[in-house]
Amino acid sequence: MSEHSVNPSATAAAGRPRAVKAVIPAAGLATRFLPATKAVPKELLPVVDRPVLQYIVEEATQAGISDVLLITGRGKTSMVDHFDRRPDLEERLAKKPELLAAVKRTEELAAIYTCRQPEQLGLGHAVGYAESHVGDAPFAVLLGDEFVKPSEPLLPAMLELQARTGGVVLAFFEVDPAETSRYGIASVESTGTEFEGLAEVVKVTGLVEKPSPEEAPSNLAVLGRYVLPGRIFDAIRRTEPGSGGEIQLTDAMEILRNEGVPVHAIVYRGTRYDTGMPLGYLQTVVQIAAERDDLGPEFRKWLAEFVNSDASGGPST
Repeated sequence: MSEHSVNPSATAAAGRPRAVKAVIPAAGLATRFLPATKAVPKELLPVVDRPVLQYIVEEATQAGISDVLLITGRGKTSMVDHFDRRPDLEERLAKKPELLAAVKRTEELAAIYTCRQPEQLGLGHAVGYAESHVGDAPFAVLLGDEFVKPSEPLLPAMLELQARTGGVVLAFFEVDPAETSRYGIASVESTGTEFEGLAEVVKVTGLVEKPSPEEAPSNLAVLGRYVLPGRIFDAIRRTEPGSGGEIQLTDAMEILRNEGVPVHAIVYRGTRYDTGMPLGYLQTVVQIAAERDDLGPEFRKWLAEFVNSDASGGPST
């Protein structure tokens, strides 16, 4: 096991608390998915038989977090309803134990709290609304349109690294250099350490928003996971509107970095699902359906027949 492998005793030795709360900003309008998201929050769009938001909450609970704050917006109360009890539905499912267990699981995943963001003025603005819930303790931020494969977890390593350093911990993934203009891109220095071979630990020296391939300092893009110290809230209050006239979390983190707060990142090489755009959402649904034991064999067979039929110009099923 490497020096920075996940080891609970190391947290105690560092004398710093491990983050136990998560914040999920989910107030956006999801215009890319209109008209579907006019009445249904994007976070509740189904990936087979579970909404995207449930996968994200499950990711948090898998890492030992059982307190989740949803930053919501107008027309999004159904996100909370998904995690509420439904005694009438449970009664009707009394003779269907598998379905009953699936429904009850949503009620038992975590303690779900909500806070309303009246205007969508940037990610930093949204995270700022969590201060009264989080206080001055470290906490995780999970964006509501991407998640990772449960068998290849990311968040436990991030929580452990933050407890060791006391600073900001980000997550990066590698992109094709030609695609850097779609992402926030990091400049980094190697630390020479890894978390059990799954992810490299790097020191962050700067972030550039959507640079051209010629100007990009690396091919490391920001993944929607952050573990932040409580002092981020003061930095957010001091952050001026930036890109798009919004309060950017990146700018608040840069304030802390310039003030000497350490900023590190995990370079994640596991499986990441991106549901933020229609193509990525469809790819996620197909990939997860194809991997399921109960659906995968028949679905893969049909998918192969459909693709082959379409390619040959014949009728599809």
